[in-house]
Amino acid sequence: MTGFEAQLRAVGLRVTKPRLAVLAVLGEHPHVDTETVIALVRAEHPAVSHQTVYDVLRALTEAGLVRRIQPAGAVARYESRVGDNHHHVVCRCCGVIADVDCAVGEAPCLTASDDHGFVVDEAEVVYWGVCPGCATERFSQ
Repeated sequence: MTGFEAQLRAVGLRVTKPRLAVLAVLGEHPHVDTETVIALVRAEHPAVSHQTVYDVLRALTEAGLVRRIQPAGAVARYESRVGDNHHHVVCRCCGVIADVDCAVGEAPCLTASDDHGFVVDEAEVVYWGVCPGCATERFSQ
């Protein structure tokens, strides 16, 4: 049994070729959008439909095996790094996204100044800036 098969079974999902393919794609290509997932899955498995990939992404996200992120002004992206409350840095120019480990302490990384009675179990932080490639391009012009 592969690690992906074990992950699927651990959350009560059937092991299917589309689910394994999507998990493999996200393992190799973090922070990809749905269309990229579809293209990469279909490159290996041409018979997999668009709708199947959408359904698999939804099921994997609901099961907690995949995380859906959507920085402001961007399309939704998916990653398989879950359960560690990490954050992201996004390039304002090209849109590339990278992981940033938790800023300080244990989850939630940040303590709300006023939690309004909520039981906070996660903090989401998005850092915005310019990636090294875009910064080099901007300053060389």
